[in-house]
Amino acid sequence: MKKYYLTLGLILCALVAYAADGVNWSFKLIGDNTMNPAIEATANIEPGYHLFSIDNPEGGSSPLEFFFDLKGCELDGKPVANKAYTKEFDEIFEVDQHFYTGKVVFTQKLKPTDKTFSVNLELKGQTCNDSGCIPVFASHSFSGKAPVTAKAETAAAEKETAATAKEEVKDGATALAEMTDSLQASEPFMTPVANLSNIQSTNESWWDNVEAELQVFSDSPSQQGRSLLYIFIAGFIGGLIALVTPCVWPMIPMTVSFFLKQNKSKKKSVMTASIYGLSIIVIYVGLGLIVTALFGASALNELATSAVFNIIFFLLLVVFAISFMGGFELTLPSSWTNKMDSKVDSTTGYLSIFFMAFTLVLVSFSCTGPIIGTLLVEAAATSNFISPAVGMFGFALALALPFSIFAMFPTMLKSMPKSGGWMNTVKVVLGFLELALALKFLSVADLAYGWRILDREVFVSLWIVIFALLGIYLLGKLRFPHDDEVEKVSVTRFMLACISFAFAVYMLPGLWGAPLKSISAFSPPLSTQDFSLYEGDVHAQVDDFEEGMKLAQQLGKPALIDFSGYGCVNCRKMEAAVWTDPAVKASIDNDFVLITLMVDEKKALPEPIKVTEKDGTVRTLRTYGDKWSYLQRSKFGANAQPFHVIVDNNAKPLAPAFVYKEDVPGYISFLNQGIENYNKAK
Repeated sequence: MKKYYLTLGLILCALVAYAADGVNWSFKLIGDNTMNPAIEATANIEPGYHLFSIDNPEGGSSPLEFFFDLKGCELDGKPVANKAYTKEFDEIFEVDQHFYTGKVVFTQKLKPTDKTFSVNLELKGQTCNDSGCIPVFASHSFSGKAPVTAKAETAAAEKETAATAKEEVKDGATALAEMTDSLQASEPFMTPVANLSNIQSTNESWWDNVEAELQVFSDSPSQQGRSLLYIFIAGFIGGLIALVTPCVWPMIPMTVSFFLKQNKSKKKSVMTASIYGLSIIVIYVGLGLIVTALFGASALNELATSAVFNIIFFLLLVVFAISFMGGFELTLPSSWTNKMDSKVDSTTGYLSIFFMAFTLVLVSFSCTGPIIGTLLVEAAATSNFISPAVGMFGFALALALPFSIFAMFPTMLKSMPKSGGWMNTVKVVLGFLELALALKFLSVADLAYGWRILDREVFVSLWIVIFALLGIYLLGKLRFPHDDEVEKVSVTRFMLACISFAFAVYMLPGLWGAPLKSISAFSPPLSTQDFSLYEGDVHAQVDDFEEGMKLAQQLGKPALIDFSGYGCVNCRKMEAAVWTDPAVKASIDNDFVLITLMVDEKKALPEPIKVTEKDGTVRTLRTYGDKWSYLQRSKFGANAQPFHVIVDNNAKPLAPAFVYKEDVPGYISFLNQGIENYNKAK
């Protein structure tokens, strides 16, 4: 069997990508005070990494992109590298990848159009090594002078003439507006023009911060506690599953028996086993804290909604699934285990017990690694920066408890099921589940980029096939490497097969648009279904904030703003569990203008927008997703999705924000409060 030696870095490669980008940048302006200035961007690529070129083919890794904000100058051509790229066929993407290694210098020539000029440069791209890929981002500002020439003077004169003409057009527009107002005063029936004039004049105020107004209302439910509880429970369940894998289960009686024989008193045996279990918790929580230390809340939120990293997560989970099914075995280098064994022999006391626990962690990696990797991916998707540590605590607690319990009650060891082929069955079942979960992350990227290759009916079809095959496997009709022949189907296997088949049959109506509330958190939204017989879902009237506010003013209705995301699990749950209620649907359709804003939308803005965050950081918004995410942060002081808020026609809140909670009566009360306050103000 072919073995693949992978470290924990493979599991964490997608999660720690914001920590470093594998390349160091330096910038300088050359040819200052001449008519031929240029910008040099030098990339010092770290050993083992490669940086993808500007013209990397479509379908491959992200190409290097340069963005320039120019004043007093123009671009002369495009950035040019000082050396040729390496061309190599990539079997995963099935395209020729173009990349650089070592050191490469990119030069961008400029044409001054004024006596002084300035340039703000931003670049982004991607670097990769054997373990994974990392996004690249860098920025720099330049300023320089150009000698006065006839060309520069002519350009300056043209610029001044254009500004004057623009001002004249503006004055003409003002005069036209005044004329319109005069006509409206004499002709009251011309109301549509007056309405549009008012709407246009209030655009800027719609973006004003309203956190103080939101605080006037009662506090809205908190999502953070729920997310942490969810990730802790998920970690604990993951730890229980890891216990019954072939790498851990046989270790329990061996380790506990060793403690009992080594210590004459039961009290000391229990103490030793407890320290052993505590060491396991410390090791895994330490792993979670490493991930936590490398991130902030905003970085995890970007990671959760990043299409690139959702594709990486998808590939990672597929690898885990193939490993669990017996395609290959994930193992750590044997030298690591040997080193830990030597530490156990050379130390005494509690330190020796800690190294014993560390040895267990390394030895069991082939079984626990995929579970830990999946857990860390899910923790990142909660957008809560301490989730990895909480998840690892739950996982380690479940893994450590049996060692202490069996040391306290050694007679229970006799009742433990013996090791056997059933443990490999557990691994294969986990492989099926990993494969199904992987499709969720591919769906997020598919929605963000608008590929439409994994619409809802395709996703549901794949899940039906996966769980039908799982049922066939449990009945012994499908075998994988390392599986024993199933001569008789046990009652447990039969019942689990029935559940798997029933779940596959349950999903069949979803092919024709049935809501399928139990999988709404994983499947694409119903709006991606090409053919649907279901009419009970809620559709947004507008997907643009300003256009939605204009429509709300014209119709004389409050606006319900739904901050959502293609990769938002809880958003899909809310839509399936709450919005499909007849009373909720009727109220949203009839009493509100629903504005849904996707914070991970990848569609580019007509022009980039520079904004200043609350902490003073200047950021460039390039996509509509960037714009809506900034709106949520700057106006409402929130960063998590789903986030629902009702506003009046001046974009002022009418009720407390409603975050994730599958509470139909509570949501109806939220809607009614918004309508009541809107009518009072009206």
